[in-house]
Amino acid sequence: MDLLAEYRRATMFFEAGDPTGAARLLEPIVEAEPGNSSVRQLLARAYFQSAQLNRAEEQLRELVDRDPSDHYAHHVLGRTLERMNRPADALRHLRIAAAMYSTNADYTAALRRVESKVGGR
Repeated sequence: MDLLAEYRRATMFFEAGDPTGAARLLEPIVEAEPGNSSVRQLLARAYFQSAQLNRAEEQLRELVDRDPSDHYAHHVLGRTLERMNRPADALRHLRIAAAMYSTNADYTAALRRVESKVGGR
């Protein structure tokens, strides 16, 4: 299997609005290259976009465990947990992301939204 070609195909599926199709192509790539953060991140995003939230959480936790300074992984993990109706769990990751990249409006908006759900704890 040409992994680069499959990754490009998966990216096209994702960008065309087919996150489930992208995930099907990305899963064997992550299996073959478990340390490839770019592929794992796209797989997590595909799972998030297709509402496979438990799978997204699993991939994002792996990314955060490997690189705690990955603000984007923290943000998407927080958003995933928020969608799973776990705002208290989401808050930690959204705070980390916003602290690392305070000028990102999406990060601060997500943080404010979740803080309001848990009373700003």
